[in-house]
Amino acid sequence: MTRPMVMGIVNATPDSFSDGNRYPTPDAAVARGLQLFEEGAAVVDVGGESTRPGASPVSVEEELARVVDVVAGLSPHGRVSIDTTKPEVARAAVGAGADVINDVSASLHEVAAELGVTWIAVHRQGTPATMQIAPHYADVVADVSQHLAAALERARAAGVPDVWIDPGIGFGKTTEHNLELLANLRRLTGLSAPVVVGASRKRFIGELHARSDGRGNGSEGDEVPTSDRLEGSLAAAAWAFSQGAAVVRAHDVAATVGAMKVVAA
Repeated sequence: MTRPMVMGIVNATPDSFSDGNRYPTPDAAVARGLQLFEEGAAVVDVGGESTRPGASPVSVEEELARVVDVVAGLSPHGRVSIDTTKPEVARAAVGAGADVINDVSASLHEVAAELGVTWIAVHRQGTPATMQIAPHYADVVADVSQHLAAALERARAAGVPDVWIDPGIGFGKTTEHNLELLANLRRLTGLSAPVVVGASRKRFIGELHARSDGRGNGSEGDEVPTSDRLEGSLAAAAWAFSQGAAVVRAHDVAATVGAMKVVAA
């Protein structure tokens, strides 16, 4: 990768933290994905199971019903990623045209090797149901770096043709953990794999905005709504690219692409 890439997000779910139930049918989700391609997304990431804190898992059958037709509708128009932790969903989505598996469990490397597609290994502490219950690290940067280095080694040994790594902003991490990871992204870019950063509209952005606005007492848990997190999301994306990240996931693709053109210039 020689220039910044923006990965647009299509949540074909009723309960995602930012845009759950906004695209309740495959046709609506495909229309949103096509819009993101038009706005400059290099990849559109399709998910059928929410990974927000506190989310409950869904069945394989339900997730397949939510994503396969969406992937099939989008793949003729651009590069599509499937956001899943289930081998069955990954295989079906690749069969429908996806060529990236975005895996927050960092466990599907053998599936990616079998299918010959790109695999994104994401760091996550715990599960969506538990990950934000008092997350703790001795050294978050060291722990995440070691986890991703091990995932990278497993993937390459299995024969995955292309591996990206993601520190998992917001997946089992406090605001301070997220900020420490962003401040030390160079540690991850030193692992010789493209780094993906997904900070768009996440809770820590809402908390930083609340502190800036003087809302609440500035402690963790005081936050502005997801609709009021654009400036912080763009700042985090610009910072990530300036520190060597190759890809950022974004809800607001047009604005992020515009910001990244300035960074690239």
